[in-house]
Amino acid sequence: MKSKTYRPSTLEFIYLAIVSILFSFIVLAPSLIQGPLYLTKRVIIAEETIEGALLFILFLLGIWIFNLYKNEVRKHQELIKSIIQDKNKVEERLSVSDQYIGSLNVQIQEIYTIFNNINKYPETKSELKKTFRFFGERVLCIVNTNWVLFRIIDNITRRTICESFETRNGYLSDYPHVSNKMILEKQTIAGHTSIISNPQNLNIFASCIMPIKCISNEQRIFIQAIINEITKLFVILNSTYYKKDATILRQ
Repeated sequence: MKSKTYRPSTLEFIYLAIVSILFSFIVLAPSLIQGPLYLTKRVIIAEETIEGALLFILFLLGIWIFNLYKNEVRKHQELIKSIIQDKNKVEERLSVSDQYIGSLNVQIQEIYTIFNNINKYPETKSELKKTFRFFGERVLCIVNTNWVLFRIIDNITRRTICESFETRNGYLSDYPHVSNKMILEKQTIAGHTSIISNPQNLNIFASCIMPIKCISNEQRIFIQAIINEITKLFVILNSTYYKKDATILRQ
């Protein structure tokens, strides 16, 4: 790999040129001044005094130019620092955007899996339990939680009809005791998030409980879709109209 050749900036070039000119004046000052300076017949400035004054002036001029150069360098450094900070902010935003897009792609893939992998509606309570486990795995893929509890509740008696408790691999947890009354009345469950099904014209409610204080709006929409799907599957399972041995299908 070839090393880059250093090229002085315009500011450095100007500063070096001015310093070189000043240094030349300092070196040539003795030869430029020939003899004393006669202002009047009585006022005579000695050659040494003129040379000293000229060197002093050139010295002050050099300090002034150096300070100007230093101030310009500081301004350029601050500008570079500001550009780097802006660059870092842009890179950080791009990183967040990439993470969000990646998360969104995962959610889209999970939604696709949910609504396209079910090619047969559950016909028994055992098959419904398997469907619950499938949905539980999908929720655990989207939400950073250790377990998820699905529960279907009778809206009239407020009793549990069926439920499923799914945990992450290797995670051990006691079965959570969550009141059906709190779920149906949408009461706040400390340290938990509870989501119930949308349909209001049924005698059942499907719910999802997780040990997490809050979730994103996208995650809530995703889980809401799962709960509504669970409600639909349960209604189909318990509907005489859709059973294979129903009288209406034999007519």
